[in-house]
Amino acid sequence: MGDKRINTVVETQNDVRIYPEDEHNLKLVANVHPADWQNPEPDGRYNLVVIGAGTAGLIAANGAAGLGAKVALIEKHLMGGDCLNVGCVPSKGLIRSARASADVRDAGEYGIVVPDGVKVDFPALMARMRRLRADISPVDSAHRYKDLGVDVYLGTARFTGRDTVEVDGKTLRFAKAVVATGARAAAPGIPGLEEAGYLNNETVFSLTELPSRLAVIGAGPIGCELSQAFARFGSEVYLLEKTDHILPREEREAAELVERSFTKDGVHLIKECSIERIEQKGSEKVVHCERGGEKISIVVDEILVGIGRAPNVEGLNLEAVGVEYERSRVKVNEYLQTTNPRIYAAGDVCFPYKFTHAASAMGSIVVQNALFVRTRKTSSLTIPWCTYTDPEVAHVGLYEREAEEKGIPVDAYTQSLEHVDRAILDGEEQGFVKVVTRKGTPRILGATVVARHAGEMISEITLAMKSKTGLTDLAYTIHPYPTQAESISRVGFAYLKTKLTPTVKKLMRKWLSWRR
Repeated sequence: MGDKRINTVVETQNDVRIYPEDEHNLKLVANVHPADWQNPEPDGRYNLVVIGAGTAGLIAANGAAGLGAKVALIEKHLMGGDCLNVGCVPSKGLIRSARASADVRDAGEYGIVVPDGVKVDFPALMARMRRLRADISPVDSAHRYKDLGVDVYLGTARFTGRDTVEVDGKTLRFAKAVVATGARAAAPGIPGLEEAGYLNNETVFSLTELPSRLAVIGAGPIGCELSQAFARFGSEVYLLEKTDHILPREEREAAELVERSFTKDGVHLIKECSIERIEQKGSEKVVHCERGGEKISIVVDEILVGIGRAPNVEGLNLEAVGVEYERSRVKVNEYLQTTNPRIYAAGDVCFPYKFTHAASAMGSIVVQNALFVRTRKTSSLTIPWCTYTDPEVAHVGLYEREAEEKGIPVDAYTQSLEHVDRAILDGEEQGFVKVVTRKGTPRILGATVVARHAGEMISEITLAMKSKTGLTDLAYTIHPYPTQAESISRVGFAYLKTKLTPTVKKLMRKWLSWRR
């Protein structure tokens, strides 16, 4: 089944390989971990030493250097972190190809006749993904950060004292440091899983052949996005989830719309199931699970694990410098300061919301708090997120159930896309905009958008929350017609209609009668 080797192999400090070793992956490695890289010689104390060159670390290093700080950036693996190499960038490249495949499949609904025999070229779409990833990589490259004035060290970092870090046999002294080493995929303890072998988000992007049958464990964002993509490519996909609906974090009504799309794409949804063991039988893998007292055995060629993350803290010697951490993350306060006041943390290594844009915001917070006055708090962040299924599910703020659990009285306003002209014309009526407000007021507490481009739509509501404007302002914001975003202003008008009580209407009629 294609190249089964792990996505990246580190043999020595400067020998990092990404498979398959084609021109695109060679270009990627040349940018994010060049084999001929020479680490600089430390010269005096650094204002900030950043360990980890993922999104949080890159933003912190760039921001600090841009303000005139003396900065060191240490990365033992691939600059760009998960997002560039094994996360957002490659996955969205595949999702775009999967969407194109679905559009061709459904072209007849729009009066377009597609010839018989059209097929997905899996090796070609994977090559496209690798090419685009390599083309994006110069932004995160070692040479770019050197040009920005950052001392870039490739190697493994280890704290050796209250203000020192060792890398590649060199000792770096610092006034402040930030741990931004991210998190990695962690497999559940399912009997037989390790022996049978499996894919995760760090290895799936090295496939060069399409698995005929694929079991996906976990219906969170990663599991759902890749399940739908591989089903659209032609794999027979079995999505296994222990809860009663996919995307357990999201509201059921949102999950149900995505489930409908999955059914159309041919994904086999197996919910409320527990996996008992996995068995290797020749080249096949058998997933034995139980659902409602019934034993189920699923035979597949590959297994993709889409659950579990573990912080990358091994080898940092955090215990020696008094930095506490749990199984899930490094402990920080709302200023991103660890239990050692000199050392901060940012990104997936310490934060429950593991999103690239959240890591970016935290990298900026670290620069302010570590180098200047400690004023910026993570509690002040308004963080939206999006699951890039088709339709997408985007959310910001509180869910209705969360507000109720907190004892906050709320109103909820929903606009279905079934009544939005552009969604009808696009053939994308399966979706909605739902906004939750503090009861009786236009103040927005949270929102969910389900639409093909929900990730693009949620930012308008996020801005309204951040700027403390409300549904009234969204109602009176003129949206181009026809657009699906017009549904947001309609939610605002739904709120305004609640102000037209019988008493108000009676007074208005009297006023208008006087004006005749």
